[in-house]
Amino acid sequence: MQILWNGSYTSTLLVGVANALIHWQLFFLLTVAGEFSQAFSNLAAFAVAGCFSLYAHVLYTFETRATVGWYLLFTGFLGVMSFVIGNWGDREGFSGVLTVGLFTFFSLICGLLLTWFVSIRERQR
Repeated sequence: MQILWNGSYTSTLLVGVANALIHWQLFFLLTVAGEFSQAFSNLAAFAVAGCFSLYAHVLYTFETRATVGWYLLFTGFLGVMSFVIGNWGDREGFSGVLTVGLFTFFSLICGLLLTWFVSIRERQR
Protein backbone atom coordinates (compact mmCIF):
# COMPACT_ATOMS: atom_id res chain seq x y z
CA MET A 1 0.00 0.00 0.00
CA GLN A 2 1.26 3.43 -0.81
CA ILE A 3 -0.41 6.46 0.65
CA LEU A 4 0.68 9.62 -1.12
CA TRP A 5 -1.05 12.93 -0.88
CA ASN A 6 -2.20 14.18 -4.24
CA GLY A 7 -1.59 17.75 -3.16
CA SER A 8 -5.21 18.55 -2.43
CA TYR A 9 -5.11 20.12 1.00
CA THR A 10 -8.55 21.55 0.30
CA SER A 11 -10.09 18.09 -0.04
CA THR A 12 -8.33 16.96 3.14
CA LEU A 13 -9.71 19.96 5.03
CA LEU A 14 -13.23 19.53 3.63
CA VAL A 15 -13.34 15.82 4.44
CA GLY A 16 -12.10 16.57 7.97
CA VAL A 17 -14.74 19.25 8.54
CA ALA A 18 -17.49 17.01 7.17
CA ASN A 19 -16.24 14.17 9.37
CA ALA A 20 -16.37 16.36 12.47
CA LEU A 21 -19.88 17.63 11.63
CA ILE A 22 -21.18 14.10 11.09
CA HIS A 23 -19.56 12.90 14.31
CA TRP A 24 -20.79 15.78 16.47
CA GLN A 25 -24.35 15.68 15.12
CA LEU A 26 -24.71 11.94 15.52
CA PHE A 27 -23.12 12.04 18.99
CA PHE A 28 -25.65 14.63 20.21
CA LEU A 29 -28.56 12.88 18.51
CA LEU A 30 -27.68 9.64 20.30
CA THR A 31 -26.97 11.21 23.71
CA VAL A 32 -29.83 13.69 23.81
CA ALA A 33 -32.64 12.12 21.79
CA GLY A 34 -31.59 8.49 22.19
CA GLU A 35 -30.41 8.88 25.80
CA PHE A 36 -27.46 6.57 25.16
CA SER A 37 -24.23 6.77 27.15
CA GLN A 38 -21.45 9.02 25.92
CA ALA A 39 -19.24 5.95 25.43
CA PHE A 40 -21.71 4.24 23.08
CA SER A 41 -22.65 7.50 21.34
CA ASN A 42 -19.03 8.47 20.75
CA LEU A 43 -18.17 5.03 19.36
CA ALA A 44 -21.23 4.89 17.09
CA ALA A 45 -20.69 8.44 15.84
CA PHE A 46 -17.03 7.66 15.16
CA ALA A 47 -17.95 4.51 13.23
CA VAL A 48 -20.30 6.38 10.91
CA ALA A 49 -18.07 9.44 10.48
CA GLY A 50 -14.97 7.28 10.11
CA CYS A 51 -16.51 5.23 7.31
CA PHE A 52 -17.51 8.41 5.51
CA SER A 53 -14.07 9.90 6.00
CA LEU A 54 -12.17 6.88 4.72
CA TYR A 55 -14.42 6.61 1.67
CA ALA A 56 -14.11 10.32 0.88
CA HIS A 57 -10.33 10.30 1.36
CA VAL A 58 -9.92 7.29 -0.92
CA LEU A 59 -11.99 9.03 -3.59
CA TYR A 60 -10.61 12.56 -3.32
CA THR A 61 -7.41 12.76 -1.27
CA PHE A 62 -5.13 9.75 -1.59
CA GLU A 63 -3.54 8.77 -4.88
CA THR A 64 -3.87 5.08 -4.16
CA ARG A 65 -6.40 2.91 -2.43
CA ALA A 66 -6.11 2.09 1.25
CA THR A 67 -5.72 -1.56 2.16
CA VAL A 68 -8.00 -3.49 4.49
CA GLY A 69 -5.16 -3.85 7.02
CA TRP A 70 -4.54 -0.11 7.15
CA TYR A 71 -8.27 0.57 7.48
CA LEU A 72 -8.63 -1.93 10.33
CA LEU A 73 -5.59 -0.53 12.14
CA PHE A 74 -6.79 3.04 11.78
CA THR A 75 -10.43 2.46 12.68
CA GLY A 76 -9.62 -0.04 15.42
CA PHE A 77 -7.27 2.30 17.22
CA LEU A 78 -9.50 5.36 16.91
CA GLY A 79 -12.62 3.30 17.71
CA VAL A 80 -11.11 2.13 20.98
CA MET A 81 -10.03 5.70 21.71
CA SER A 82 -13.56 7.00 21.04
CA PHE A 83 -15.05 4.51 23.49
CA VAL A 84 -12.40 5.21 26.15
CA ILE A 85 -12.91 8.98 25.94
CA GLY A 86 -16.71 8.53 25.99
CA ASN A 87 -16.44 6.23 28.99
CA TRP A 88 -14.21 8.78 30.72
CA GLY A 89 -16.85 11.44 30.02
CA ASP A 90 -19.56 9.21 31.50
CA ARG A 91 -17.55 8.43 34.64
CA GLU A 92 -16.50 12.03 35.27
CA GLY A 93 -19.82 13.61 34.27
CA PHE A 94 -18.33 15.65 31.42
CA SER A 95 -20.69 17.64 29.26
CA GLY A 96 -21.20 16.16 25.82
CA VAL A 97 -19.40 19.11 24.26
CA LEU A 98 -16.27 18.42 26.31
CA THR A 99 -16.34 14.68 25.56
CA VAL A 100 -16.78 15.03 21.81
CA GLY A 101 -14.37 17.98 21.73
CA LEU A 102 -11.66 15.94 23.45
CA PHE A 103 -12.17 13.08 21.05
CA THR A 104 -12.08 15.40 18.05
CA PHE A 105 -8.79 16.89 19.23
CA PHE A 106 -7.12 13.56 20.05
CA SER A 107 -8.41 11.81 16.94
CA LEU A 108 -7.08 14.63 14.76
CA ILE A 109 -3.62 14.34 16.29
CA CYS A 110 -3.58 10.52 16.30
CA GLY A 111 -5.07 10.27 12.83
CA LEU A 112 -2.46 12.60 11.38
CA LEU A 113 0.37 10.79 13.17
CA LEU A 114 -0.88 7.37 12.10
CA THR A 115 -1.34 8.48 8.50
CA TRP A 116 2.09 10.09 8.50
CA PHE A 117 3.70 6.97 9.99
CA VAL A 118 2.10 4.62 7.46
CA SER A 119 2.87 7.01 4.60
CA ILE A 120 6.56 7.35 5.57
CA ARG A 121 6.87 3.61 6.12
CA GLU A 122 5.41 2.85 2.70
CA ARG A 123 7.65 5.38 0.94
CA GLN A 124 10.71 3.63 2.36
CA ARG A 125 9.74 0.34 0.66
